[in-house]
Amino acid sequence: MTTPVTAVIAFGSNLGESTGTIRLAAERLSRHPGIASLRLSPLYRTAPVGYTDQPDFVNAAALIETTLDAYALLSLLHTVEQDAGRERSFRNAPRTLDLDLIDYAGQTLDSPALQLPHPRAHQRGFVMIPLAEIAPRHILPGQTATAAELAAALGNEGVQRLDGTDS
Repeated sequence: MTTPVTAVIAFGSNLGESTGTIRLAAERLSRHPGIASLRLSPLYRTAPVGYTDQPDFVNAAALIETTLDAYALLSLLHTVEQDAGRERSFRNAPRTLDLDLIDYAGQTLDSPALQLPHPRAHQRGFVMIPLAEIAPRHILPGQTATAAELAAALGNEGVQRLDGTDS
């Protein structure tokens, strides 16, 4: 039996019923036999980054315990995205579901298929603020600040907690 490791996943959606899509994706992941536990943050409404001529996003973060290796977990995330109707038309395009592997067992990796930790996660409030809610002391590889410290430094401009409301 493989010992589970901790991973961080960022969730995003701005097409369709985003709140429901994120919750269904989290439920589907939590039922996978390679995922021992999943703790989902509260949901947030966030302004788009990069390509801004699109609807606001609903974002969340999850802390999971998994026996899947990083590539198998990434493959599972892509399958869940596809099943939710994800189309990759252009960088930062609107999407029904975006699942990013942010951290995997504190590993550093730079391959064509996967970069760990996610190279921009520590700069994005829509990742760090939800992560700080469920794992405030989590430190991404290459960083010295905790998720809570990074979230506080980034500020909450353009990031609003939904508190159970639908998108």
